[in-house]
Amino acid sequence: MDSERFRKLLTTPGPFASVYFDDSHDSHDAAAQLDLKWRAVREELEKQGAGKSVTSEIEQAVMDLRPPIGRSGRAVVAGPTGVLINEHLARPTAATVVRLSELPYLVPILELGLEQPNYLLAIVDHTGADLTVRDGNGVRSETVDGGGYPVHKAAGPETAGYGDPQPRTDEAGRKNIRAVADRIAELVDRTGAEALFVVGEVRSRSDLLAIESWFARRQLQVIDHAAARFSAEIGRQSGLATEGLDGVCSALRQGAVETLIIGEIGDAIVVTDEELTHIAPNANVLSEQGAAPAKTLRADEALPLFAVAVGASLVRTDERISPSDGVAAVLRYAPTLG
Repeated sequence: MDSERFRKLLTTPGPFASVYFDDSHDSHDAAAQLDLKWRAVREELEKQGAGKSVTSEIEQAVMDLRPPIGRSGRAVVAGPTGVLINEHLARPTAATVVRLSELPYLVPILELGLEQPNYLLAIVDHTGADLTVRDGNGVRSETVDGGGYPVHKAAGPETAGYGDPQPRTDEAGRKNIRAVADRIAELVDRTGAEALFVVGEVRSRSDLLAIESWFARRQLQVIDHAAARFSAEIGRQSGLATEGLDGVCSALRQGAVETLIIGEIGDAIVVTDEELTHIAPNANVLSEQGAAPAKTLRADEALPLFAVAVGASLVRTDERISPSDGVAAVLRYAPTLG
């Protein structure tokens, strides 16, 4: 996953509330279920010490985001400045996760988030189209109205003298489709969209689920590539891959990490300096690097954020590889020892 989307977290002060829960919309009482789930999340946030302003911001984000189609998870990360991440996940986390800590918790997004390249979604009918564009500036929508009318043939006999209305409705429809096609071409050229999805006049669930499946397959390809490259570099002992907290922390300190691979880290901890510029598996190693140990942090929160800081991509691995300490990295160059 491209870490650029998380860079705003580097300059946002903590503490952070990180919330992951099931917000599936696949039953007749989905709205009521969401309300119950949110109440449980809010109670846990308050129990951990979250302020009213933070819980209120998260509640608004939870309730305002357009409901998903079918089974889905939700990720919300918020800080004192407001909600920073609010998005659907490919599926819910195994259990609800609620954390209030100094750093944001991003691992569930790496595992279940639908990384979205630049794309264009066109929901087309005979009058025009609703277009959704995702590029480096975020997601935005617009409506294209081709201006061709009428688009429906009259149900009864035409007024005498006006002839068959079918040619006029056909031409109106063609005019509208040409306008949509021209706008799509313009947006694809401008945004460099990697994918174009066209959904027909009926906004069918199957069409939209097929699009989500495309994103999921793409994400699996990213994991496959990272795992294969890590295994290859380890196998040839090139120095361009490392694993374990010692090796990964050393590579992060030197800015050598190209891809951080997160496995099952558990409750492992790391140590950093006050400014979060140096990271090590323990206080002794950090002191040897000339930095004063100041913070003891969860590794599953600190490692991804340090990777974001050095511009590394982030991958949540599965059974493809089982790195030492649950963490590995593919490197830009072979770092020095230390």
